[in-house]
Amino acid sequence: MNEHDPYEDGPPPEIEAPPSRHLQAVTPDRPRWRPQLWGADRIMATEFPAPKWAVPGLLCEGVSLLAGPPKVAKSWWLLSVCLAVASGGRALGAIPVRKGPVLYLALEDTPRRLKSRMGQLLGDTPAPPGLELATEWPTMPAGGDVAIADWLDRHPDARMIGIDVFAKVRGPASPSLSAYDADYAAVGRIKKIADQYGIAIVLIHHVRKAGSEDFLQEVSGTNGIAGAADATLILKRARGQADGTLSITGRDVEETEIALTHDQNTGHWLKTDAPADEAKLGDTRAAILKHLRQEGKPLGPTAVAKGTGIDVGNVKKTMQRMSDAGQIWPVTNGRYEAPPAGAQPFPDISGDIGTGGVPTVPPVPETF
Repeated sequence: MNEHDPYEDGPPPEIEAPPSRHLQAVTPDRPRWRPQLWGADRIMATEFPAPKWAVPGLLCEGVSLLAGPPKVAKSWWLLSVCLAVASGGRALGAIPVRKGPVLYLALEDTPRRLKSRMGQLLGDTPAPPGLELATEWPTMPAGGDVAIADWLDRHPDARMIGIDVFAKVRGPASPSLSAYDADYAAVGRIKKIADQYGIAIVLIHHVRKAGSEDFLQEVSGTNGIAGAADATLILKRARGQADGTLSITGRDVEETEIALTHDQNTGHWLKTDAPADEAKLGDTRAAILKHLRQEGKPLGPTAVAKGTGIDVGNVKKTMQRMSDAGQIWPVTNGRYEAPPAGAQPFPDISGDIGTGGVPTVPPVPETF
């Protein structure tokens, strides 16, 4: 026997031999699962169809979360978009969409309330027959996913499904799963339908009470919810204000932020040309920032007060606070300038003010 290998002739009977490298299936009569593998060259040589957009640049096939604080008018946003897609109109008053059947699960509403809201949104326009609504639906584990699949089978040219709200269809979580795994699985069950049928499904959800510098971290629940979704949209507006912002990020959607305004008379959310950072500010700050951008040069409080019609004392205090918050930049002699639209100001190590990257609005696809 070799002194360096005491088991040269094999292990003694009392010691088990190592297991075979060729493992047997757990269930003998079940065939072993084998993955479908793609060669890198095959992937590069394959022509895949372009993603199907319900709203070009905003809502692509897959699962999108629409989150926001309570009473921010998320339901109005989703219902108005569903109406636009079902009629082939313009989503958010600006984005042309292709017409197709839409399913809207309004699970916190009544038929009477839906009629009232749609009457306000439609005005004198006839209701599109391609929009079908339901105020009751089973949870996904109780057959809700099968019911959605049945609807999609009957509407092969469907463009979009809206679910208001996600909590009404997710169902109870398995006690054996962690909170993250349960959240991921709940969204994943809906994503499986979206991927199989190539349909855009929008889930209304909520945000945490505490804000965050990273808007993706504001989604209520664990990171499993946003992680399983293909895109996340955060809708915000200050209480009592019409102007708001929509922050967007996703796998097929470029990260960006757009300014919106909510028309109380019609109920519509409308896309505006204003920079998103102006929409986040109160009326006085927004007016000051807008005037600085229009003038395109550094101005002091007196000049800004004259141009905006706001009391000079108020302007002086507000501009100082805006400067402290990095919303405008100090220059010299008590004058300030506006940062580029979309820039994220931050102090560098020397105390000077710099700018972060300027996000670009994704181009609207020509085919959708």
